[in-house]
Amino acid sequence: MSIKDIFLEAFGRFAAGDFDVLREVIRDDFVNHDPETPRDKDGWIEATINGPIATSTLDLKRTIADDEFVVIHYQLIPQEGGLGEAVVDVWRFEGDLIVEHWDVSEPVTAPDQV
Repeated sequence: MSIKDIFLEAFGRFAAGDFDVLREVIRDDFVNHDPETPRDKDGWIEATINGPIATSTLDLKRTIADDEFVVIHYQLIPQEGGLGEAVVDVWRFEGDLIVEHWDVSEPVTAPDQV
């Protein structure tokens, strides 16, 4: 199975509410590079499952992958509604496990505001 397939299966499970999948696909020495969330595996997972992403709808727009990286672009739509955030995550794999993560996001604007 390719890392893209591994990631998409995990993303689908996470988006459906299966948060245990994070412990299955993230290696113990994982490093998160977002300065606003914990850098280590356990801290990052806890922040993720207790944060707004866990209750939001994740509308996957595109996935790009090579031998080591999976890059996804999705719209995070909060439970309370609205346009939400456009998010790009970069995930680095070693073997079948995620070892690094980077992300950027920005508010989604209405078409008439572009």
